[in-house]
Amino acid sequence: MECGGDGGGMDALPDGVVQAILSRLSSARDVAACAGVSRCWRHCVPFLPALYFPRSAFDVTRRGGVACADDAIGRMVQAAARLQELVIYCPFSAAQLPRWLAARSASLRVLELRVDSAAAAGSGSGHLDCVAVARNLEELRLWGLTMTREPAWGRLDRLRVLEIVGASLADLAVSGAVDACPNLTDLALLGCECSGSVFLAMPLLQRCRLDFVGSGTCSLALAAPLVESLEVQGFNYITLHGGDRLKRLTISKNTGRVNTVGIDRLPVLEQLSLRGVQWSWGAVSHVLQCGAEAKHLVMKVEFCGDFDTLQPFPEVDLVEFFNSHPKLCKFEVHGAMFASLCQKNSLKNLDSRFLISSLEEVLITVRSPLNAEQKLITIESLVRYSPRLRRMVLRISQMKNCHEAADEFFEEVSKFAHMSNGRVRIE
Repeated sequence: MECGGDGGGMDALPDGVVQAILSRLSSARDVAACAGVSRCWRHCVPFLPALYFPRSAFDVTRRGGVACADDAIGRMVQAAARLQELVIYCPFSAAQLPRWLAARSASLRVLELRVDSAAAAGSGSGHLDCVAVARNLEELRLWGLTMTREPAWGRLDRLRVLEIVGASLADLAVSGAVDACPNLTDLALLGCECSGSVFLAMPLLQRCRLDFVGSGTCSLALAAPLVESLEVQGFNYITLHGGDRLKRLTISKNTGRVNTVGIDRLPVLEQLSLRGVQWSWGAVSHVLQCGAEAKHLVMKVEFCGDFDTLQPFPEVDLVEFFNSHPKLCKFEVHGAMFASLCQKNSLKNLDSRFLISSLEEVLITVRSPLNAEQKLITIESLVRYSPRLRRMVLRISQMKNCHEAADEFFEEVSKFAHMSNGRVRIE
């Protein structure tokens, strides 16, 4: 079958149109199937901008195994002369990767590799040093690698996006990888095992996600004057140098304790989220003070206290809290922080001029009927003094104390919700 002629379908289309249509393919299976249709279609392969090899692209349990997969990948990469994006999720041999990258080093802009199977081939933690060959890379994503030393990448000056997922990293390897990419605007290290001290100086960074797992002590020092979005998880000690442009900040710690957070005032912050099992109260109060301009605040910290001592939050004056956060539009508060706002002296600074002028949405999780009267007073006050409030959601279904006090609390809250003209809803 040849292109052209008087046949119907794609055979009747001009070669340029066929090339434009086929250039939208990226899946290796689709490319291989189309290349076998005709000589004309096969000649479109050099113009493919992207190749994607999914996890199931080859059956490596068959005869030939990974060697056959390597051969197929190599032939397709060699044929795609203008390849800009290469994504390999299927098993492959790390020894072949340098040859593939060298063949397309001039045109390649995006590289994404799942390297857990390649790492198992005994090539060691330096098996991705060959990334240095692709000098024109703009985006690099790596899944499942082990990096115990600084990678020998040289300088990847054009790299803007670096993502490493599910990796085991040494702290020096993290710093070394980032130092090799001085012009990053986006950095994501997700589900990575690492402990020790990580220092990152990134003058152009705008978006950053650092999700570290493990039980060891880990500290972060980040110098990023242009950062706008920052999410960090798993650090005990956090220092941020430069937050004048920071709009979204999330700090969480699923295990262990957040001891200190060193930041300056965040003048343009819009969204602030504090999550975790245990924080020192000094860290909580400091972040709340620096994030006074936040419009959306999420508080889901269970306990305070030093070292292994779990303690409830100290009393927080509701009036002072909202006067200190005048722009707050949306407030999500979990049991511990809400309980601290519901103490008997929480409204001691109340006067006739007090208003929570910007608040529009509130989500409250109540997990205990203890101090029920004060909690009801606080809920009523939030509605009464928030003229712009559109919705309050009360989540009280996870109460641990299942006795008469819980039933009475639920009954009183239900009455209040019924009288709120639809603004209060119970989940």
